Amino acid sequence: MSTHIGAEPGQIAPVVLFPGDPLRAKWIAEQFLEDVECYSEVRGMYGYTGTWQGTPISVQGSGIGQPSLAIYVNELFRDYDVRSIIRVGSCGALNEKVAVRDIVIASGACTDSAMNRITFEGLDYAPVADFGLLRAAADAAPTVSDQPVHVGLIYSCDSFYASRPELMMRMVEYGVLAVEMEASALYTLAAKHGRRALAVCTVSDHVVTGEETSAQERQETFDAMVEIALKAAVSAG
Repeated sequence: MSTHIGAEPGQIAPVVLFPGDPLRAKWIAEQFLEDVECYSEVRGMYGYTGTWQGTPISVQGSGIGQPSLAIYVNELFRDYDVRSIIRVGSCGALNEKVAVRDIVIASGACTDSAMNRITFEGLDYAPVADFGLLRAAADAAPTVSDQPVHVGLIYSCDSFYASRPELMMRMVEYGVLAVEMEASALYTLAAKHGRRALAVCTVSDHVVTGEETSAQERQETFDAMVEIALKAAVSAG
């Protein structure tokens, strides 16, 4: 087992769905997978493995923010030889073209985090999704739900309560659709390890209009993005 994941070798599938909320991980495992086994409860960050339509799939909570996510991504890739990670999380809409409960498939992730600046010594690395997973998710979306699906840039912010919100809104002028807190680190680490990554997020709240969903809705009702992620994982191979 690794430092933060209590699984033995072989207990984690090559494909991992990656919600931030460990209770969403539990819900996904119970609602979508068969023959489920819990392989880790370390620090309350649950991990499960089961099958979906005969394909082994794991679900692992990541926690909130890029530093927390990076711990689990590094260990999944390095210690458990995971090949693909698909984030299934929530995001906040940044313009009126995107509504609450819409789905955003992130082609790339901008960020205000210092993580990449440290790694690349001030150069601006552009973290992007794996194209095979991205294309498979975009193709699967119309077969899953009538809810609008957007493919484009998101913004991975280090601060949930931003001290300079006007800087975040400047991203909108350059086509950014939504804000969340994890995808940039996920895409960067996937590139480092030569693995595949994608973020499929449901809009849980709207920065412009103030509309928002409840904690229980975020935990238990964002099923369309999960099915899109599962179909993309199986289709992309």
